[in-house]
Amino acid sequence: MIKRERYMRQICDFMDKPVVKVLTGMRRSGKSALLELTRDELQSRGISISNIIYINFESLRYESLREFHALYQEICRRAEKASGRLYILLDEIQEVENWEQAINSFRVDLDCDIYITGSNARLLAGELATLLAGRYVEIHVYPLDFTEYLEFAAQNPDEALFSENVHFSNYIRYGGLPGIHQMKWNENRIMQYLGDIYSSVLLKDVISRNKIRDTALLEGIVQYLMDNIGNTFSAKTISDFLKNQGRRLSTETVYNYLKALENAFLIHKVSRYDIKGKRILETQEKYYLSDLGIRHAVLGYRNNDISGLLENIVFLELLRRGYSVHIGKQGAAEVDFIADRQEERLYIQVAYVLTDENTEREFAPLEAIPDNYQKMVISTDYLASFNRKGIYQKNILAFLLEK
Repeated sequence: MIKRERYMRQICDFMDKPVVKVLTGMRRSGKSALLELTRDELQSRGISISNIIYINFESLRYESLREFHALYQEICRRAEKASGRLYILLDEIQEVENWEQAINSFRVDLDCDIYITGSNARLLAGELATLLAGRYVEIHVYPLDFTEYLEFAAQNPDEALFSENVHFSNYIRYGGLPGIHQMKWNENRIMQYLGDIYSSVLLKDVISRNKIRDTALLEGIVQYLMDNIGNTFSAKTISDFLKNQGRRLSTETVYNYLKALENAFLIHKVSRYDIKGKRILETQEKYYLSDLGIRHAVLGYRNNDISGLLENIVFLELLRRGYSVHIGKQGAAEVDFIADRQEERLYIQVAYVLTDENTEREFAPLEAIPDNYQKMVISTDYLASFNRKGIYQKNILAFLLEK
């Protein structure tokens, strides 16, 4: 099993610390594998297997434990047989009714170190936030970054000999879910796999969890989002679009559906930030997808929206690196991303290729920003990196592969 070092470093940093480790992320993004790697890491540190409790609640084997009293009693029973500290690893914990109460009781009643995973953002809302305020740390797990993608591809004989450029083309087309590298490298099979994941996320984490009845309407909203990557719009824009197609719904309903999709980690909302006015704007946000492969399994792959796809890839990479991200409004112009991390800020424009016609358009909004934070234009051009008035052009592969 390939270690995903970015996440294992975070997990190990908090190992044996008095906080619950909460791994969140979209289904099939690799949370379960990281929990297994955590179990392996504990054993490598000399922890006896009898002191490690690992339960995956997607397995019917543990169906009887999907209620917090039953789970609590089972863990306490096993704790009596252990000698020393107990390590509790619970996969897809949201399948357990009132699981928050069990987790809080373990923390209070047992000498234990707790790791849980979940596929819904509401995992960290409501009662958990109340019961465990200040006593948990979230580690969000994203689909593979491009470095990880190359590592996984190297283990698949069908992919191992591809060039870096072919890998990147495949990364754009098929996305970064780890499971695509565990099968015969065949487009039909991969797209079927990704389509099945999409259906599972929609059914289990959106429709069932939010009791949505009009599933056709929900899918219409998802397809609108997928078709407009890189474009600004609002819930009203979606409502008006669907009304023109004969589907009547309120803006409030659209907001509710969008929030449900965010909670399932299928999409990410990005607000606009007025650089001059130094404030968040309430309208015309953008939405990016957690995985582009799912988008292409639903809509099919099209080359004519490559700029939006590249934006999506850069956006996810910024999140992985720990930045908070906004869209920038600079007068009438737009800056693709403002990325903040502690005292650091980056301004980024993303372009497919730089030409005589668009170079001015890409650089001008950055040149108009009066501060001295780092600014760059990321594109697919294989140029020697150059800078124009302190703004650097960077190839997207160099950006994705930098340490």
